[in-house]
Amino acid sequence: MIDLLILIVAAFAAGALNTVAGGGTFLTLPALIFTGVPPVIANATSAVAVFPGYASGALGFLPEMRSFDRALLLRLTLVTLAGAATGSLLLLVSSDRAFSLIVPVLLLAATLIFLFGDRIRAWAAARNSAVTPYGAAGLFMVSIYGGYFNGGLGIVLLALFALWGMTDLHRMNGLKNGLSFVLSTISVAVFAIAGLVAWPQALAMMVAATAGGFVGAPLARMIPKHALRLLIAAIGFGMSAVFLIRLF
Repeated sequence: MIDLLILIVAAFAAGALNTVAGGGTFLTLPALIFTGVPPVIANATSAVAVFPGYASGALGFLPEMRSFDRALLLRLTLVTLAGAATGSLLLLVSSDRAFSLIVPVLLLAATLIFLFGDRIRAWAAARNSAVTPYGAAGLFMVSIYGGYFNGGLGIVLLALFALWGMTDLHRMNGLKNGLSFVLSTISVAVFAIAGLVAWPQALAMMVAATAGGFVGAPLARMIPKHALRLLIAAIGFGMSAVFLIRLF
């Protein structure tokens, strides 16, 4: 019962956090591993758990989503699906040992991106003249990362959007949540077919993440980011250390 409560609280907070800025996996993945789920299955279950939260978060930014050209959204969706499928298939061939070797590096990189997200976006925005707006290559690579390991995906996407020259954070958040939902759709399908999902935990967390996603949209317009960013960074650095210790 205590394990279930930990997972529900983590999923609710992750759903809200993913809508606000990203980084919800820093809460769901540690919670799953803490309650005894093996690393690869925990990663897949975490992706399933936050999946509906992206949908509710995207609905919260529906006005911003409608401001994008439909043909552009369709092209970005197709690129995201291709990258997500590639990343998800890579996870299927990863053993717990291989994933445990790779994930500290991914966690550390995602945490640094999360912690310095604003600076990265500012740096990227200052150099957008050299980058093709809405380019497929960058989105494809980010989608591979998201299909394999979801941690910090939202912040990576926001940095990519800044590279494209986007400046309206609400439109960026709407697009981030929409593409994250698309990415998670293919990941969930691949993981479910492969039998990598711990469904009792996933179902309870999906409900909590959905509720958190609805809460997250209004929070995104009012919550100060500094304290939240430091908390999630601490969790990310802590989990990187935990995975490194587990190797020895």
